[in-house]
Amino acid sequence: MQGHEVKTRTETQEVPRATYNGWLMVFLLFLIIPPALGYWGYSGISSEVAHHAPRYVVYIVAWGVVTLIWFVLLFGFFTLQPNMSAVLILFGKYTGTVLTSGFHWANPLLIKNKVSLRAHNLAGETLKVNDSRGNPIDISLVVVWRVTNTAKAVFDVEEYEDYVHVQSEAALRHMAMSYPYDTFEGDTLSLRGSLDEVSTTLQTEVQERVVRAGVFVEEARISHLAYAPEIAGAMLQRQQAEAIVAARVRIVEGAVSMVEMALDKLEKHKTIALDEERKAAMVSNLLVVLCGRGEAQPIVNTGTLYT
Repeated sequence: MQGHEVKTRTETQEVPRATYNGWLMVFLLFLIIPPALGYWGYSGISSEVAHHAPRYVVYIVAWGVVTLIWFVLLFGFFTLQPNMSAVLILFGKYTGTVLTSGFHWANPLLIKNKVSLRAHNLAGETLKVNDSRGNPIDISLVVVWRVTNTAKAVFDVEEYEDYVHVQSEAALRHMAMSYPYDTFEGDTLSLRGSLDEVSTTLQTEVQERVVRAGVFVEEARISHLAYAPEIAGAMLQRQQAEAIVAARVRIVEGAVSMVEMALDKLEKHKTIALDEERKAAMVSNLLVVLCGRGEAQPIVNTGTLYT
């Protein structure tokens, strides 16, 4: 079985195209040509008819053809607002792009496909995906993009707006699977805790996917992020438990530091001499006071540690 040759796709390059000034063509087509046509038709045909010359039929036909051409030329006018462009196509061939706003005239046989160069907002639908830990989450994005290459947008992809929409969702799915939803470890990135880093990654991935359409992504951010409803309750309890554990760890670390500081100051100022047993008792009491969740209850000791 012979292999099939794969046709190499060539990217279309944008070519700026100049046009005629529309107001100049208005002066020419409405103020110069109509009187000339009228005078030529009336004088020529009248003269031939008066002399009974058979060529008056030819004059009539020629005058009609020229008049028809003049009428067709009237369809060459078009306008462009700021940040709008027109892709010109003549019999299936790309001839250039008009990028200047204003009143223009071009060959009326040209197809003028207008493309907006303004910023577009894409508000994606909420997608259900799994994060890097396998937890189902609901996520959506918002993308700000604009066309920078009209030729690629029109000729290299089918419906460039739909293309940007589909590729943005694909990039969001891939990015969401690369990060956990949340984490309490300071050196780990997460979707909820590292919004700026995640947004930069998302923007880069969307840009790589839509460059074929001649599109530039100005911003891409997560607009909605939550656990899927079926696990939202369980994950909330997990988050609360992890938060409590993380908080207790910080409390214990702080309490140990405070006990060490208290013992160091007592020894430094020689306020009271403590043996190892008394130090152990003091450390135990301080840790109970500092790490306890309730208020400390003072106990008056009327004896000694040894009775």
